[in-house]
Amino acid sequence: MPHAHALRDRDFRHLWAAGAAGGLGSGMLVVAVPAHVYAVTGSVLATGVTLAFEHLPSLLLGPVSGVLADRWDRRRLMIATNLVHVLAVSVVLLARTPETVWLVYVAVLGQGLASVFFRPAVRAHIPAVVGTGPALTSANTVSAVTTGVVGLAGPPLGGLLFATSGVGAVVAAAAAAGLLAALAIARTSPRAVKEKPARSLVGEGLRTVWRAPATRALLAADGVYLLANAALTALLIPFGVARLGGSAEVGYLLSALGLGFLLGAPVSRRLVDRFAPRRVISVAQALVGAAFLLLFNSTSLPAALAAAALLGLPGVTVLVAIQTYVQRATPGHLLGRVTAVFLTVEAAATMTGAFAGPALSELSGLPVALNAACAVTLLSSLVTLCLVPPPSRPVR
Repeated sequence: MPHAHALRDRDFRHLWAAGAAGGLGSGMLVVAVPAHVYAVTGSVLATGVTLAFEHLPSLLLGPVSGVLADRWDRRRLMIATNLVHVLAVSVVLLARTPETVWLVYVAVLGQGLASVFFRPAVRAHIPAVVGTGPALTSANTVSAVTTGVVGLAGPPLGGLLFATSGVGAVVAAAAAAGLLAALAIARTSPRAVKEKPARSLVGEGLRTVWRAPATRALLAADGVYLLANAALTALLIPFGVARLGGSAEVGYLLSALGLGFLLGAPVSRRLVDRFAPRRVISVAQALVGAAFLLLFNSTSLPAALAAAALLGLPGVTVLVAIQTYVQRATPGHLLGRVTAVFLTVEAAATMTGAFAGPALSELSGLPVALNAACAVTLLSSLVTLCLVPPPSRPVR
């Protein structure tokens, strides 16, 4: 059967455009807002607090966001979160002195709140738009690649705009992107959840995950994988500077990673629909670990670039396979809460890995930290292989 392409669906095209615009706007703030805080205060601590406030809502309110995604109109919720994002980032313009820098923390907190409520809503809404067949795999692949591309393009673009025109220009661009995202979602058709849950409890998502052995195992494996991935990402810049020559080389590595994602997307889409989740996810996680080992043990830039490009195919496959499985295995009226459980674990694992990698590097040296994180990535493959039960029937 030929693969359906999600972008042929009008509503999904608008969702995709909204995600691309919103992601680019948020990405532009990643460098610009901390740079603005440092320029105003001259404090490294104040800059670090800015980053902490950005992740705090994911840890505290992740499960609650899933309840709202299941109980409320998801389309309206997504529009509202984009408008909240626009209002929140605009507050940054009011912080011009060390005494008013607390307004940046308020802005970043508001931005984080908007994001934590948007993500489970959009992931739960996509199956209602494209169905749970091959078009769902296509939609997740397109979304993953777009997220990766705008994630690479946004921060340097925001940094360049900040350097040339100041924080006001960056905030204006990010706010415009948020408004475009809200407008694109507003152009989609309303879609009601077919079955409302009898209870609106935060813990229902966790209980749903716990009662499904494969979903429960994937949550554990994904947590281990994301922890290692965050540690490796945090160590990428020190590695590029210390081993490959400098910040320009780091930029080349990031470009190679983005290229790998783009080239790997069409293949990953077919792998996810052809093979059982247990097999495709465990193999892809193992290949990610192997590619990271090649990358961080490279002694020349060409070898490192080749390894970074090789990361693309298994990297995008892991993302698409886990998300697609959860969307297909979870009843639609519970999908917001189950997705929120995965996103909360993702936030916790990412924060832990981002701190653990550099901390281990300080204690034992960069090579030890890099290879340890690669080993944990390989461990996630074993967790998937050992804990996820084999399918009871062939995957169509």
